[in-house]
Amino acid sequence: MKIGIVGTGMVGSTAAYAIAATGVASSLVLIDHNPELASAQAADIADAVPFIGAVSVRSGNYDDLKGAVMVVIAAGVAQKPGESRLELLGRNASIFADVIAQVLAVAPGAILLVASNPVDVMTAVSTKLSGIDPARVIGTGTILDTARFRKNLSRHLGVSPQSIHAHVLGEHGDSEVLVWSSAECGAMQLDSFARQRGCPLTDALRGQIDESVRQAAQLIIAGKGATWFGIAAGLARIVRVIALDQHEVLTVSSMTAEVAGVHDVCLSLPRIIGASGVEDTLLPSMTQSELDALAASARLLKETTDALGAPYS
Repeated sequence: MKIGIVGTGMVGSTAAYAIAATGVASSLVLIDHNPELASAQAADIADAVPFIGAVSVRSGNYDDLKGAVMVVIAAGVAQKPGESRLELLGRNASIFADVIAQVLAVAPGAILLVASNPVDVMTAVSTKLSGIDPARVIGTGTILDTARFRKNLSRHLGVSPQSIHAHVLGEHGDSEVLVWSSAECGAMQLDSFARQRGCPLTDALRGQIDESVRQAAQLIIAGKGATWFGIAAGLARIVRVIALDQHEVLTVSSMTAEVAGVHDVCLSLPRIIGASGVEDTLLPSMTQSELDALAASARLLKETTDALGAPYS
């Protein structure tokens, strides 16, 4: 199975390494506007391959993506001094227009995995520009926020994160919604489980966990400039689920016909992911306040995307 990575900065290159480590790919092709960077990253990862598997890792150009089943898009530019968020979005949308056209020219059947931020808006842009089935355009969305939520809960409850079913929905950003009301652990409602464990979830603790999830990225960025390990692992998980057709439920971003009264918006909801991409979208039981927060998040994302104008919205 051939997988492409477009954009080989820290996120793209770390994702390539993580995907190589899963063992599901037979070939990884790394592409960057700086060919020397792509070549160096490919050579570095290839040196690790004898320890982890047998995948072929090389740099190349878009023609080398022929036959690719998935293509991760981690391309984009940083914000310039004095540049507005919308201006930055416009520049990145232009980059995506070029990238997507070249990818689909040689790999028209590929599933597009969007990692560039703001990921929900860029997923919407990718869906619009590609013109392919929206089920085949998947943004990483809140997959990392959900992992952080479960990690924090696991530390409080003293159980593995894999035992916890709790989701972060909506925007990958400030308006995201931690859904406490339907969270479960050990086939039990979360509050009941916590009480039996002798570590109840007080309002103060909920607030601390909420803040920790929302501020996690900023703390990492303050210390080292950017985040890459967590999202790379999330991308590798999505790739594995698609490659093995596992029909797993992941909180990823995809074009949604309607959610909380907002139409045609990309945001994260629990979605069943398989070999064809997004197979189904689910909406967990939520309180009215959680639904209101999800609606606000959806409206924000829709307004931001629409502000880009044609041909991106």
